[in-house]
Amino acid sequence: MRQVLILIISFLVLACTAPKSTSETTENNEIKNTQISASPKLVVGIVVDQMRYDYLTRFSDRYGDGGFKRLITEGYNFKNNHFNYVPTYTGPGHASVYTGTTPQNHGIISNNWYDKFESTEVYCVQDDSQTTVGSTTTAGQMSPHRLQTTTWADQNKLHTQMRGKTIGISLKDRGAILPAGHTADGAYWFEGGNTGRWITSSYYMSALPNWVEQFNSSGKVDSYFKVWNTLYDISSYTASGKDLNTFEGSLGNNKTTSFPYTINKETDSYSILKAIPYGNSLTTDFAIAALDGEQLGKDTTTDVLTVSYSSTDYVGHNFGVNSVEVEDTYLRLDKDIERLLNTLDSKVGKGNYTVFLTSDHGAVHVPAYLSSVKIPSGYFNSREFSETLKKYLASEYAITDLIKDISNYQIFFNYEALISNNISTEALQKQIKQFLLQQEHINKVFTRQQLESTDYTEGIAHLIQQGYHQKRSGDVVFVLEPSYITYPETGSTHGSGLQYDTHVPLIFYGKGINRGESYKRTEIIDIAPTISAFLGISFPNGNSGDVLGEVIKQSK
Repeated sequence: MRQVLILIISFLVLACTAPKSTSETTENNEIKNTQISASPKLVVGIVVDQMRYDYLTRFSDRYGDGGFKRLITEGYNFKNNHFNYVPTYTGPGHASVYTGTTPQNHGIISNNWYDKFESTEVYCVQDDSQTTVGSTTTAGQMSPHRLQTTTWADQNKLHTQMRGKTIGISLKDRGAILPAGHTADGAYWFEGGNTGRWITSSYYMSALPNWVEQFNSSGKVDSYFKVWNTLYDISSYTASGKDLNTFEGSLGNNKTTSFPYTINKETDSYSILKAIPYGNSLTTDFAIAALDGEQLGKDTTTDVLTVSYSSTDYVGHNFGVNSVEVEDTYLRLDKDIERLLNTLDSKVGKGNYTVFLTSDHGAVHVPAYLSSVKIPSGYFNSREFSETLKKYLASEYAITDLIKDISNYQIFFNYEALISNNISTEALQKQIKQFLLQQEHINKVFTRQQLESTDYTEGIAHLIQQGYHQKRSGDVVFVLEPSYITYPETGSTHGSGLQYDTHVPLIFYGKGINRGESYKRTEIIDIAPTISAFLGISFPNGNSGDVLGEVIKQSK
C-alpha cells in the first residue's frame, strides 16, 4: 500500500512540474505580451497655450497633412471640449489638465493670487527655498509645492516604482512645472533677458544634465534671431483681418505692427524669442533633444514627456485673435508638431507612443475690434473700480482698511479690521454685492457665503464654484459682462467662463487610441482619468473628471 501511495505522489509531482503544452505556453505568452504591449513606451502631453478650438477649423485648409491633420484623421477628436471652471488662466489650466480636477481641489487658483496668510501676492510656482540651476538669476526659484494634488504623471511614477521618467518642457516655468507634477525627473523652462538658456530648479537637481548644457552651448537659440516674415505670401492669409490695423501691440523695436518683423540680437533681449513663433520651434528642438538626452521611450516602462507651446499665448496677447500674426504662428506650429511626430516615429517607433493635444484656455477677440463691428464689448478699469469701492466703504463705515486686496476679480476682506469694528462678514459680503451690481459692466456677483452653502450645478455660478478654493480665494467674486476685459486696448486676453475662453481642442492619438470624433460635451478634467485608465494606473488623488472610454481601444 505504501508503495502504491509513493507511486501516486510521484505521478502527481511529475504532472505538476511537467513542461506546459505548446497551447498553454502560447496562451500565456500572448497574455504576457498583451500586458506588456498594453501601455505605450511614452506618453506625450501637448498643451498649446491660448489655443481656441476654432484655430483647428479656421486654418484647416492651410495645415499640412503631418501635423494637426495627422492627429485629427488618425486620432480621436473631441470637438466640444471645455474648461469647467473660472478663471481660465495658464497656471490653473495646466494644473487641471494633468490633475483631473479644478482649482477648487488642486489649489492653483490663478497665475498669481493674494495670499491672505502671508499678506502678499504669490506666484503659482514660486518657491524661494529653491535655487536656480543653469543660471545666476532667481528665475529658477520655482517648484510645484503650491499644487495640492497629484498629476497623472505622478501616479505613473508611483505605479512604476519610480522607474518611468517624467520630463516637463515649456518656455514658461509654470507650463513645465505643473504638468510634470511633484515627482518629475526634470522640468525645464527658457530664461530670456540677457541669458537665453534653458534652466531648472534645485527642486529637481543640483546641476544641468550634459545634454541640456550641450543644447545651451550649441548656438541653436541664437539662430532664431532672424526676420519674422509670413510663411506664405501674405495675400493668402484670408482667414485673418488686415495686417496693418489699430488693434495690435508693437513687437520689440519694430515701428509698425505689420510684416516683416526685424528680430535683432543687438537690440532685442532673448525674451523676444518667446513672443514670436520661433519660440515654438525652439521648444520643439529642446523636446527632441530631451528624447535622446533622457532616453525616453527606450524600454517597456512608460515614460512621460509634457510639452507646452507658449509662443502662441504671447503672440495672441500682443496681436489679437484675428491677426495675421496668430495665423502665421499656427501655420508654423503645425510644421513643428509634424517635426515632433516624425521624430517620435523614428526614435520611439510609430505605434509605441501615445499623444494628446489640448490647450490651457482660449481667448477673446480684441474688444476694440468687436466694437468696430457693432458687437457689445469694452474695457473695465480695475483701478478706478477699486478706488470707487473703497470710497464707498469708507463713507459707510468711516473705516479705510476693510479691504485687504482686490485681484483676479475677487475681493479679500481685512478680517482683523472687521473683528475690531464688530462688522459681520456675511453682512459686508451682501452689502458689497448690492453695491457691485450697480456698477457699470459688472454682470454677476457671488459671495463666499453663497459659494460655500449652495451647490451650483450649471451656468457661470457652477464655473465660479469649481474654481473657488475656500482657503485661497477671496470673499466676494464678480463677473464682467461678455467681451469686457481688464487689459490694454490692443491684443487679446482670457480668464472668463465664456465660450471663447472655455472651448479648446482635445485630440488623442497613437498607441491604444481609437479613430473617431465626437460632439458630446467633454471637460478638461476628463483628460487625466482617461490617460490613467488607459495606462492602468491610479487616478490622481484629487480627480473629479470622467474617463472618456470611447477613445481607448479595447484589448481583444
